[in-house]
Amino acid sequence: MNLYFRLILLFFKIKRNKVLQPLLDTIDIEYKALPSDCDINMHLTNSRYLAMMDLSRTWMTERVGLLQPIIKRRWFPIVNATAITYIRDIKPLQRFTISTRLVGWDHKYFYIEQKFQSERGLHAIAYVRGVFKTKKSVISVKQMLEVAGYEGETPSLPSEVMHWKAMLEQKKRSNLPANS
Repeated sequence: MNLYFRLILLFFKIKRNKVLQPLLDTIDIEYKALPSDCDINMHLTNSRYLAMMDLSRTWMTERVGLLQPIIKRRWFPIVNATAITYIRDIKPLQRFTISTRLVGWDHKYFYIEQKFQSERGLHAIAYVRGVFKTKKSVISVKQMLEVAGYEGETPSLPSEVMHWKAMLEQKKRSNLPANS
C-alpha cells in the first residue's frame, strides 16, 4: 500500500518540478525504508528495489522533460530486462538515494543504470533495458531522441552493459526452437 502513497507523493513532486536536466544527467531521488518495505530479515525486501526503481525512472523522465510529451503521445514504457546486484542491505528507517541515468541506447533499446546509495555506501546497482510503445508499435530510438531534443553523440555503452546485452542475446538464442 505504501507504494501508492509514494506514487501520489511523486505526482505532487512532479507537479512542483520546475528544474529540467540534460538527458544524460544523473537524476537523484531520496527515499526512506519504511518498516512495511522490509522483510522478515529486517531489510528492504527485493521486490521493493524494483518497485522503487520504477518510481525513480518516472522521476527521471520528468526531470529530463519527457514525461508530458510521453503522456501526450500516449506512449508507455516497457521494461524488457533488468539485472540487479545487491551489495549491502538497507535497514528499516534508513534514508537512501536512488541515482538514475540513461547510459545509452542501441538500435532498439534504452539502457538505464540505477544505484541505491546512502551514507553507508553503495547498496545495489541495477541495469534496465526498455522501450517505449504505443498500443500498436514500438517507438523508435530515433523518434524518442527527437522528442527529447537530443542532438548529441550516441554514448558508448559501459562494458558491463555490453556483457549483459550479449548474455541476454545468448539466452534468447539458446531458447529458440531448433528449426527457427
